[in-house]
Parts: sequence; structure tokens; C-alpha cells
Amino acid sequence: MLTPDQMSGVVLVGHGGYEMLKWRDDLAVPQPGSGDVLIRLAAAGVNNTDINTRTGWYSKGDGDAADAGWTGAPLSLPRIQGADACGRIMAVGEGVETTRIGERVLVEPSLQEANGKPLETPWYLGSECDGAFAQYLVVAARHAHAIDCDLSDVELASFPCSYSTAENMLTRAGVRAGERLLVTGASGGVGSAAVQLAAARGAEVIAQTSPAKADRLIEIGAARTVARDDGLRDVIGQGQIDVVVDLVAGPQWPSLLEVLRPRGRYAVSGAISGPLVELDVRTLYLKDLSLFGCTVLDDGVFASLVGRIARSEIKPLVAQTFPLGQIAEAQEAFTRKNHVGKIVLTID
Repeated sequence: MLTPDQMSGVVLVGHGGYEMLKWRDDLAVPQPGSGDVLIRLAAAGVNNTDINTRTGWYSKGDGDAADAGWTGAPLSLPRIQGADACGRIMAVGEGVETTRIGERVLVEPSLQEANGKPLETPWYLGSECDGAFAQYLVVAARHAHAIDCDLSDVELASFPCSYSTAENMLTRAGVRAGERLLVTGASGGVGSAAVQLAAARGAEVIAQTSPAKADRLIEIGAARTVARDDGLRDVIGQGQIDVVVDLVAGPQWPSLLEVLRPRGRYAVSGAISGPLVELDVRTLYLKDLSLFGCTVLDDGVFASLVGRIARSEIKPLVAQTFPLGQIAEAQEAFTRKNHVGKIVLTID
């Protein structure tokens, strides 16, 4: 099947504001190597990581963003961002069955293989390698998961990053039916995914969100909600939560450990209210708590997620769509946090 030599897309040329996102019509179409597939992209989601990477938020240095990648290493710029990828396989590299051509796929964003070799340190799609904010993408075939369902490309593109992150957090924390969870930042992409996925496991979910979004969180599976400004110890009580799924961190962090039961579990994959927190170590060891930092997906997590999507166990939450060329407007809408679910870019 013939593919063009050039494609259109958005490239990140440096760390900073929206001016660092440049539209290009002369990008080279990537070529699949051994073990790879070439995907014609149809839709891509917007995530916190896109904005954090653009602004250099991951850097712990002196502002030069020399360690602004997920791995703590400098990014290779220019870079095509985008961790959520939905499209169809157009070509395959050596060693990949040609029967895969034409498959509609979701791309696993946490990559264990690239350039025909296993990676010593996992890459994240759109950070350590080019991602979904363009017309074509090459990834290892093992990371392109076939999906057969009635959902649209836009709906499917809302799943990969947020839902796999949430599923990984629940898996790492060992969430079981009948347990009580607190999800912070519950209206965002990962938070709303965690609410759905935890409810699907039979857990009782308390969602922390703004009052204006409370009804929507109840609709998707939360048993109750608490407001962001409520004192958690007052509205929930100490020692009442089995698992905290945290996307927020910030000043409220000590209370997240206080509401956990003895032997409770805390899983974190975000810090939108601030990455520096205060820990009373006595709370940690006297309550025998377990803390899980979650970035790299455990084996089987993404395949499990694709299965849940295909069986309609979870539903897409698309708040708004924009064409790829309006990526700055999409990111502006994302940062206003007035939505529940995901903002998705369409790719012509």
C-alpha cells in the first residue's frame, strides 16, 4: 500500500509557551523497521504530559530543562508529541504479518521496545520518541493493539494514556471488590478513568472534584463526591479509605495518608497541585502504609484495558474535540479544567 513521503503535523521545537508548537507540512513519513508497523493516525488525545513536557515541568534542575524528559534526560528536539494514538496499520516491517495491514489499533503509550530492540529504560510515546500529533506514526508491532468495536476513532483516542495510567495504578495497588477508594482530581482524564475502572472492579469510589462536576462523577460510577476545598479528615474521617488514587498532591497531601486505614495503599501518577509535599514519616510506618509511584505500565495492563473497551465495560468520556491544527486552543481549553474526561484532536 502506497504512502506519501511527507506528512503534516505539529512539532515541539523547545520548552516554553504555545509558540513552541509549530505546524509543519514537510515532515518525513517514518518508515517501519524490523518488527514495526506504520499507522495512519485518525485521532489523538490531549494530556497533562504534553503540556508538562512543553513547559519543562518535569525538570528538577535550574530551569534549563536539561532533564525535562520522563527518564530525566534531555529531550531530542524537535519532537512530535502525543501519547494517545488511534489509527489503522498501513504498512509493516520485516517479521510482522502482512495480515495486520488494515487493523484499527490503539497504541500502548509506555514503550518497552523500539528500533527493533528491547529498551533498557522504557520510553513514553511523544516524549522519548515521536508520538501522535501527526498523520503517521511508527511503533513496534507489539505496542499496536487491535481493537474491534463500534466506538469512533475520537472515542477510542480518549483511552490509551489516561485509562492505562488509571488501570496501572489500580493494578499496582491491588484494588479489590468491596474496598473503598478516594480518587483526587477525579474529573480529569486519569481521575475519571480511575472512577470508572474502580467501579468496574466492584470498589466503592469517593471522588474529589468541584461541586459543578459532582453529578457527572456520580453518573460514571462514584458512590459519593467530596469538594476540593473540604477538609478530608472532616468529611471522610481518619482511617476510612483502603486505597488513595492521587493525581493532585500539593498542600492537601498529608491528609491523604491520614484518611487511609492501617495497611492502606497510596498510588500516585500526578501532582497538578504541586510536586513538593510534607510527609510525617510516623504516619507512614505506624500505619504500615504502602506507597506506589506509577509511570511504567505493568505487563498485561494495556491488553487488559483493550479487552475492557471491547467488552464495553467502560465508556469513553469525550468532553471536546479540535482539529490538530488548533492544538494551542485545545491545550488552552485543557488547562482551564472546565471539562470532565478528555479533549481529543482529530487528524485529517
